[in-house]
Amino acid sequence: MIALRRAAAWAVHAYTASGALLALLALHAAIAGDLRTAFLWLAAQLLVDGTDGFLARAAGVSRFAGAIDGARMDDIVDYLCYVFVPAVMILAAGLVPAAVAWPVVAMVLLSSAFGFARTDAKTTDHFFTGFPSYWNIVVFYLVVLHTPPAFNAALLAALSALVFVPIRFVYPSRTVTWRRVTLALGGLWAAAGLLLMWQLPRPSLALASASLAFPAYYVALSLVLDARRRQRR
Repeated sequence: MIALRRAAAWAVHAYTASGALLALLALHAAIAGDLRTAFLWLAAQLLVDGTDGFLARAAGVSRFAGAIDGARMDDIVDYLCYVFVPAVMILAAGLVPAAVAWPVVAMVLLSSAFGFARTDAKTTDHFFTGFPSYWNIVVFYLVVLHTPPAFNAALLAALSALVFVPIRFVYPSRTVTWRRVTLALGGLWAAAGLLLMWQLPRPSLALASASLAFPAYYVALSLVLDARRRQRR
């Protein structure tokens, strides 16, 4: 029985680590100019990232495979998929003016490196501190909405600065308040996102615009809960 539990725990670690392979596949597609495939690989990694924590707790990885720090591995994979690959996509797709492309990408990479390294990056009450480096989602919307390069550069710079602002953002799968609503809306948003990816390079503008309702809800909920948290201090 113990051997089976250990095997299950190591299998979960392997599942988490597979995100690095998905990042490589997304990177290869992005460099080749196939953004549709790149986003689909990143979507696959989102599925892994959204389920490996539950599986790790169920398998008792800290007890049966404690030699590996699953949280650290998860952070490494997340940086690859949510920061590094989207940064390459910004360059490969020419999403920002050429004159500022490298400085903007540098801001994305370096700000998130500091963000991931914060000791309070994930709080004990299950929030993210600062903008949680959802660059994969940001770049996705820049692509599907065909926003102007100058606007893209300004938005990316602003979000890079927000990494350092100590606003608490909702951890969708773990923040308790309104979790069921968040997960339900997130599921609908994910379905819409997959459809938009499949429609690339000519996605539905109406669907893309409607899908922004979930990011708007996410930001609004985060700001409200952060304000309440500060009032309780």
